[in-house]
Amino acid sequence: MNKYFYPCDFLLPKENFEKWAVVACDQYTSEPEYWQNVENFVGNAPSALNIILPEVYLQKDNSQRISNINAKMQEYIENDVFQKVEDTFIYVEREVSGGKIRKGIVGLIKLDDYSYEKGAKTLVRATEATVIERIPPRVEIRKDAALELPHVMLLIDDENMTVIEPLSQKCDDFKKVYDFDLMQQSGHIKGFAVDKNTVNTIQTALEKLVDGKQDKFLFAVGDGNHSLATAKECNSLYATVEIVNIHDCSLEFEPIYRVLFNVEPEKLIADFVAAHGEYYGEDAQKFTCCYGDTVKEISVKPTGKLAVATLQTWLDKYLEQNADVKIDYIHGQDVVHSLSRQPNTLGFIFDGMQKSELFPAIKQDGSLPRKTFSMGNACDKRFYIEARLNK
Repeated sequence: MNKYFYPCDFLLPKENFEKWAVVACDQYTSEPEYWQNVENFVGNAPSALNIILPEVYLQKDNSQRISNINAKMQEYIENDVFQKVEDTFIYVEREVSGGKIRKGIVGLIKLDDYSYEKGAKTLVRATEATVIERIPPRVEIRKDAALELPHVMLLIDDENMTVIEPLSQKCDDFKKVYDFDLMQQSGHIKGFAVDKNTVNTIQTALEKLVDGKQDKFLFAVGDGNHSLATAKECNSLYATVEIVNIHDCSLEFEPIYRVLFNVEPEKLIADFVAAHGEYYGEDAQKFTCCYGDTVKEISVKPTGKLAVATLQTWLDKYLEQNADVKIDYIHGQDVVHSLSRQPNTLGFIFDGMQKSELFPAIKQDGSLPRKTFSMGNACDKRFYIEARLNK
C-alpha cells in the first residue's frame, strides 16, 4: 500500500485549551486590536500566541521577537506544558460560521510530495501562485524553532465521502483529546485520537482516491501554502496538516472580484475584449463591468479554465505596463458597485468557481491566480492547537 498521509506524535497542552488555541498568524493583519484582545485574554497562561508571530507585527527586523519565540518554545518543552498523543491521526469536528460542522483529520505529509511550482505534477499542489517574497521572513521564524504548529489545510476531492465522513460515526470509539470553545467567538472544536485500525483505514481510503490514475493529484492546498513552502525551504521532511473534503457541506467558495483605479474604463474594456475576441460560444466567459452608473456585459473566448484566470492573466500584463493603475480584490458585488461609482474606476464581476472545478482547474492551468476564491471567514480559519517537535 502506498502511504500518502502519516500519523504523528502530537503535543497538546495539558490544560486551558481556550487560552492555548490561537487563529492562524496571517489573519486579521489590518486589525491590531484583534491581536491585542487575544493578548489580554491569554494573559500569562501558556499559549500558542507566544510561539507564533502574527503577521500584523511583522517588521523589517523581527530578530528579537523570533528569539523570544524560540526561547518560549524551549520553556514550554522543559516545563512540561504538553501531554503527548503518540502515533495517531486526530479527527477534528470544528463548528464554523452559521453553525455548520467542518470535519477534518490532522496528520503528516512528506514534503517530497509537495511543490509550489506552477504546473508541478506532485501529490500535493498549491492552488494559487506562491509569492516568493513572503517566504524568507517565515524561514527566519521556522529555521531554529523547536516546535511546529500547523495552520495548513489540504483539500481532497472525495465526492463519495469515503475518507473523513465515516469517522463521525465512530467518535465514541476514539479517545477525545480536546473539546472547547475557541476564543473571540470562533465556534467550538472537538478532537479525537483515532485507533490503529482506523489509521490504516484512512490511509487505504486515501490511496483509493488516486489508485490507477496517471496523474496522482491527491491534495490541493486550501490554506497555508506559504507555510508549506517555508517548511520545504527549511529542508523539513514532514509537515503537519489538516485534510478536509472539498465536498464538506461547511466549505463555501466565494468569488473575489477585481476593481481597478486610475483607468479609462471604456478603453480598458475594449482592450480586454480585443485581446481575447468577442465570443458567445458555449464555453464563453462572461463579465459584468461596472463604472459610474454604467453596468456593461461582455463575453470573451477563454484562455484559462476559469473566468478569473482569463481576466487576471491579462490584467497582470496590463498592470506591468501601467504602473499608475491600482487593483483591489473585493468580496461582495455590492462593494464592487459602490467603489466603481468613483471616477476612473472599473469593477469586474464574474461567476465564482464551483468547488467541483478546483481540481480540474489546477490540473489544466497549474495553479490559480492569487485571490481566486475565499474559503470561509477569518474566524473560521484553522487555529493552532496541535504541536509537534520540529524535525
